[in-house]
Amino acid sequence: MSDTAVRVAMWSGPRNISTAMMRSFGARGDAAVSDEPFYAAYLSRTGIDHPMREEVIASQSCDPREVGASMIGPVPGGLPIWYQKHMTLHMIEGFDRQWMSGVRNAFLIREPRAVLMSYVQKRADVTLADIGFVQQRELFEREAERLGRAPPVVDAADVLANPARTLERLCVALELPYTPAMLAWPPGRRASDGVWAPAWYHAVEQSSGFDPQEPKAVPPLPEELRPLEEAALPHYDALKVHRL
Repeated sequence: MSDTAVRVAMWSGPRNISTAMMRSFGARGDAAVSDEPFYAAYLSRTGIDHPMREEVIASQSCDPREVGASMIGPVPGGLPIWYQKHMTLHMIEGFDRQWMSGVRNAFLIREPRAVLMSYVQKRADVTLADIGFVQQRELFEREAERLGRAPPVVDAADVLANPARTLERLCVALELPYTPAMLAWPPGRRASDGVWAPAWYHAVEQSSGFDPQEPKAVPPLPEELRPLEEAALPHYDALKVHRL
């Protein structure tokens, strides 16, 4: 790449304020945003059933190499910043990852219990692979090895408890200017939202900014979900120690 645009790849699992973070960067005015560009490739390759599966597959390229090349290609609108919202579970084995060296990778984490409680409200069947914690740790460790240091990590709980402070720290870590414009946005859908928005984005479409709040205790999980929480927790904790 010969241009000076900053490409940010934010890696999270599902149900992790990831769309609100995309709204936040989109509100800057100097940033393009992309919504889960590997979703169709993931569904096509795995055969997994998700809400609006066929619509998702029809809406994007199913060639992961083509998608990866586009992530380091021209920035939409020629803007100086490109925020790319990525799901860790989409980057399955066999998908080329060389393109990741051409972006600034960051990681958005959330407590497994909160993720699971939210996930099962949208999709009843859930496995460890579906919530992306193992994949997130693998991608984090790969990037840390490449950089020789930990890449930026933000916890959803910290964003909600103090959006301004956490987003400012994230921008500093990404070598971007922080702007308070990131704290608010108009409600509604965006042209940049994935075609799957009707299945997943009801809450964020009604939002107009982050809702600053103190961390709340998440109620105990149903018995059948506790093994998933226990399996995901070590991977969450491994990244949490690096949070900004």
